[in-house]
Amino acid sequence: MQTREDLVETCTIIIWTASALHAAVNFGQYPYAGYLPNRPTISRKFMPEKGTPEYKELESSPDTVFLKTITAQLQTVLGIALIEILSRHSTDEVYLGQRDTPEWTVDTEPLKAFDKFGSKLAELRTELQV
Repeated sequence: MQTREDLVETCTIIIWTASALHAAVNFGQYPYAGYLPNRPTISRKFMPEKGTPEYKELESSPDTVFLKTITAQLQTVLGIALIEILSRHSTDEVYLGQRDTPEWTVDTEPLKAFDKFGSKLAELRTELQV
């Protein structure tokens, strides 16, 4: 990093990645990935080639063939439970621009900057809700 602008850009990327991007990817995944056929954790077989007995079985009973290729029941339950846990909001979550303890610092300059940052986030939230 050579300039203040480089520092600002780097901090912006870190804040974005650790907050909004993470939340967008993480918290919205359960409605889709919580249903195994949408996102199986593993596939044990390749698609059968035409003319093989496996292909004939696929033509006659696609659901049966699909169930033979995807994750076993216990692995499925564990995978869905993991996705559900990762998709939940913590009960003690502290949001961007907030602090759970007022005495996180006694230095007035960072406190002012943090208050300004929190105010800007609140303004942005109000604008986006309109």
